[in-house]
Amino acid sequence: MSLGRDIDHWGTNPGDAIDAALQAIETALHDLLASDPVYWRTEQKKDLLERLEKLQAQQAALKLRVLASAGDIAEETGAKDASAWMRAELSVDRGVARSQIKLAAGVAKYDLVAARLAEGVVSLDKARVITKALDKIDADPVASAEDLILAEKLLVDYATQLTENELRIAGKRVLVEIDPARFEDAEAKALLAEEQRAQQRTALRVWDNHDGTIGFDGVLPTSIGMRFKRLVEAYAQPRKQQLVAKGSPLPPWERLMGQGFSRLLKTIDPAGLPRHGGDATTVNVVISLEELRKDLGIATLGYDETNGATITAAEARRMACNATIIPWVLGGEGEVLDAGRGSRFFQPIQRKALRLQHKCCQAEGCDMPPEWCDAHHLDPWATGGKTDLKDGALLCPHHHRLAHNPAYVHERLPDGTIRFTRRP
Repeated sequence: MSLGRDIDHWGTNPGDAIDAALQAIETALHDLLASDPVYWRTEQKKDLLERLEKLQAQQAALKLRVLASAGDIAEETGAKDASAWMRAELSVDRGVARSQIKLAAGVAKYDLVAARLAEGVVSLDKARVITKALDKIDADPVASAEDLILAEKLLVDYATQLTENELRIAGKRVLVEIDPARFEDAEAKALLAEEQRAQQRTALRVWDNHDGTIGFDGVLPTSIGMRFKRLVEAYAQPRKQQLVAKGSPLPPWERLMGQGFSRLLKTIDPAGLPRHGGDATTVNVVISLEELRKDLGIATLGYDETNGATITAAEARRMACNATIIPWVLGGEGEVLDAGRGSRFFQPIQRKALRLQHKCCQAEGCDMPPEWCDAHHLDPWATGGKTDLKDGALLCPHHHRLAHNPAYVHERLPDGTIRFTRRP
């Protein structure tokens, strides 16, 4: 029976049945939304969430069926497909609409996927994953029609047991599972080609946001990217655990990862880096004598503002604890009054000695483990301090920033702890 608006042979109008069914759905949703889940029983909430997952899949199946047969909408609007109408009438971006229409056509090719989606067994997102995997198999010259049918059955079964990401991984290896002898070599070649393409796609962009932050984004090969992720997590996770142990509110994970990445960069030893511009990634800080004498002085990170950035003198002094710094002190009309010496990290043996002497951050009342502390010069290196044990202290990142904040003063107490006091 046609679902158009024409009268069929039975003398009924299918459009009336469609409208009645939609009205029933709308009424049921209205009634549910009028109820406050706060007063529902736990079992009712669990039951609703479970059934909504199924209903959402069925709703998606219905929408995809309509989109797959929406050629008449395109004809009426004179467009290539129904995406133009969706943009004009539903305010859906053209790219999103075309993606939905493409998925509709993809699902329509695979009967089992379409059936399980209509039953609510397979979700829309998983159906998208399965169809992408099947399309690759369909284009594989080594795979047969029988392989495609078996792969569809396996992936639909897996969809009831695996998450979307796990299903995506299974989709990449489903042919090997079907016939290892035929497809293992092909998989290895495909992986090699993928890795070679990844090398070509590797990229990094870095820019100044002009608000005290640097932005960046990029693409890395999977092997390097996973290593990068683990390195950052190694610095982010222990900080998170400390905050939980102290009962403090947990910052967003993205912030913890950003702080972990900052820690990773700060702990790289310049001695092990390649030469860059004639020296091993040395940081130049330019500051006038007048600014140097101020509590809230301003310095230039780099040789000039055109090719560098402006920072506070306090931040420059903090960096001097953990990086190779060459400070250039300028007098009137840019005269170089002093070209300072390079200073590197506290050496590993010195950090071990500090670790033996101090069990945590030396700031009064702080118990951050020493592994996550910076080695700080009590007598600032930028003003002549030396990198030695008697002038060294372990401070967590928070207190290290305070040590270089002009709004605070700090002193070493007789027991070795560092007391911070806000200036009056």
